Amino acid sequence: MILIALGANLPSSAGAPAATLRSALSHLEERGVKILSVSSFYETPAWPNPAQPPFINAVASINTALQPVELLTLLHGVETDFGRLRSAPNAPRTLDLDLLDYDGAVMDDGVTLPHPRMTVRGFVLAPLAEIAPSWRHPVTGLGAAELLAGLPDRDGVKKLA
Repeated sequence: MILIALGANLPSSAGAPAATLRSALSHLEERGVKILSVSSFYETPAWPNPAQPPFINAVASINTALQPVELLTLLHGVETDFGRLRSAPNAPRTLDLDLLDYDGAVMDDGVTLPHPRMTVRGFVLAPLAEIAPSWRHPVTGLGAAELLAGLPDRDGVKKLA
């Protein structure tokens, strides 16, 4: 199972953050990435500055012939297409696409897998638990719901209708 996280808290050329996420998924499909499933959208306060616009987040399960480094390059290219500027860490952004897991691979050569901070991000774990309840972290063996239950900030993640 290949999993990507999507997030945005600034408008892009596609519109508001939710529209950006939907459009980014279409762009990925146009580039040969098969979208298998997409979670609901979740709203999360911006961090570290909650005065910034809240993020809209989701997780998608995909299929692709691209290898991890190639896929990450594609994800970064789509971010750029939607006006992503890489300035300061945790800055507001038009689009953020993260490669979370690539068929359970554990690697740190060109791309770090599984994503090194996914286990402490409720905005990743909540949608991940929704679309892949049987997924297990390749290193810890814990499921997304188990990891989410251990987070103090999980209540800040709100599922949107």
